[in-house]
Amino acid sequence: MKVFGIAGASGSGKTTLLDQLIPRFVADGLRVAGIKHTHHGFDPDTPGKDSWRMRAGGCENVVLVGARHLTLMRHYPESKPSPEISEALAVLPPETDLVLVEGYKWSDFPKLEVYRPAHGKPPLWRDVPGVVAVATDAPAEVATQTALPVLDLADADAIYRWVRSALSL
Repeated sequence: MKVFGIAGASGSGKTTLLDQLIPRFVADGLRVAGIKHTHHGFDPDTPGKDSWRMRAGGCENVVLVGARHLTLMRHYPESKPSPEISEALAVLPPETDLVLVEGYKWSDFPKLEVYRPAHGKPPLWRDVPGVVAVATDAPAEVATQTALPVLDLADADAIYRWVRSALSL
């Protein structure tokens, strides 16, 4: 299972890039999984529903199964830190070929930074572990700032080919 991340400041275009990359990997026959880490709390369950009541009753894990979906909801008490990437990877099927991660920027796995200089935020590649390339809307400008490979954010095909090559897929 290969793990590759997309990192960048909020609003830089990480999700938009993933929207373009995922179908390309799937079309090539790869079994792709996605992990999205957020620092904001969220609850995918609906208060009052059976699965919500199971969790409210004390179940640490609830599996909701429908005709075409299986969802695992694992509850972590507020006293525990947010789950690490290893915990998210552990629930994926072992036959997964590629896991694309948005978030977990401080975890040490290879990642592509989506960077837009006009947003006025500093690049991550100087401080964040594992940044192996940069995709940007200003490739000529960014290429003068880093020795990392710089990719044109507008060319999803080139980014896709670069990621495949970097991961030996």
